[in-house]
Amino acid sequence: MSDPQEWNLEVDVDAVLRGQGADAKTIRRRNRFLVELARRALKEGLPLVKPRVYRRSVMITEHFHERIHLADGHLLTGSLLANHLAPAEKIVAVLCTIGSELEQHASQAWEHDMPYSLALDGLGSAATEALANAACAQTETDAKADGMQASIPLSPGMEGWPTGEGQMQIFTLWEQEELEIRLSPSGMMLPRKSLSMVIGIGKDMVSGGNACEYCSMRAKCHYQDHYPKRPV
Repeated sequence: MSDPQEWNLEVDVDAVLRGQGADAKTIRRRNRFLVELARRALKEGLPLVKPRVYRRSVMITEHFHERIHLADGHLLTGSLLANHLAPAEKIVAVLCTIGSELEQHASQAWEHDMPYSLALDGLGSAATEALANAACAQTETDAKADGMQASIPLSPGMEGWPTGEGQMQIFTLWEQEELEIRLSPSGMMLPRKSLSMVIGIGKDMVSGGNACEYCSMRAKCHYQDHYPKRPV
């Protein structure tokens, strides 16, 4: 089942611009039209965002080489997980989605107003990221309440955890009828504005760092400054 709590997402115009792959400061100086489109997308598109988070906590029974055995019989594999989750006592698997309404609205707008459609898509990316950040923060808060620490979030596609392999490992932790998110044969999540991750929980976890350090896009990404390292 999905997490029943309300998720209040913090998304502003700059986040919408970054969601389109633009540098917000540069766009504000040079292109007021795109800024106004982002503002319009935020106003008209945000009511179409339907945040939903699924979280599942599973105890770890054994760490063996690059295989993490879970109490429910499932496995997590890969060098990324083996390196970061070695001290973990359990994992929290997280699936986040903002639903399909905004995506459908953006697709319809594409036929007659491409720039606006792109702004709506940027809003979708920004809202999905904000939802994932909120879910991670809540997971960390829950861990601290139990006297535990939380690892950085680890997502399929990061170095050491191939996308197709990682997505399947996460999705098998739920019965499919529990989810409103589906996984395509290629490993793409549907609705497209969805994210998946695993967080390690334990008394001896190292909680500092930044997931950007393990992203395959880190050499090209211009937005790493927006994701400060978490203190240890």
